[in-house]
Amino acid sequence: MGRVLAVVNQKGGVGKTTTAINLAASFANAGRRVLLVDSDPQGNASSGVGYPPGNVELSIYDALLGEVALEDTIRPTEMPNLHLVPATTDLAAAEMELATMEGRERRLLALLEPVRARFDAIIVDCPPSLGILTINALTAADGVLVPMQCEYYALEGLSALLATVERVKRALNPRLEIDGILFCMHDPRPNLTGQVTAEVKQHLGSSVLATVIPRTIRLAEAPSHGKPILLYDKDSRGCASYLALADELMRRRAAGGSSGKRREYREAS
Repeated sequence: MGRVLAVVNQKGGVGKTTTAINLAASFANAGRRVLLVDSDPQGNASSGVGYPPGNVELSIYDALLGEVALEDTIRPTEMPNLHLVPATTDLAAAEMELATMEGRERRLLALLEPVRARFDAIIVDCPPSLGILTINALTAADGVLVPMQCEYYALEGLSALLATVERVKRALNPRLEIDGILFCMHDPRPNLTGQVTAEVKQHLGSSVLATVIPRTIRLAEAPSHGKPILLYDKDSRGCASYLALADELMRRRAAGGSSGKRREYREAS
């Protein structure tokens, strides 16, 4: 089975969905079989790979409520190795509806189990909150990727997020790991960028990824065309940075070994 990676930050506008889309596409470009799971009621990951809300019939909301199997919601994309579980605004109601369900934190985990063998990597785009949908993603995940900007308030949010990850690890998912902290919309010129970067590295060390994602117009434009940056502008700096991110994550997993229950971003077979 491939590795389930939750892309999480409770602060909006930090490049979370852009990262989920383009990392999934970059893994697919490397020959991995990838499932992108949109778990954000805004549905931006879905529209970013060609499925705006009006084009979605069955979504993750229907699967979470037990009305269909997750298999029934999986859709192809323009990239042959990349598939999508879409989301619509209906998912906003799931926070309330899941609250009364038995085993509500493990709904996504149970849904993914029957399809995991089909994919080498499963990327979950989480909502910008630490509610039940994000807890479901963390419970189902092997690893967490945290996109963040180099801003003062981002440090406070990061502390809260890491505390939530630790609580989920203790109570629900002991295999959960931090796969990396990723700086997005990166501009090296302001002094604050260097200060925030240094502070995060001081506290989190090797969890901080070497790859950074620049702030570029082409990355900002791609979602409006329903395409990952690989299909919109493969020669752009943004595309190169996400290809580098995928490569760095795969090298990190390979260096960590594959013994025991460790799950890798596998080579496609």
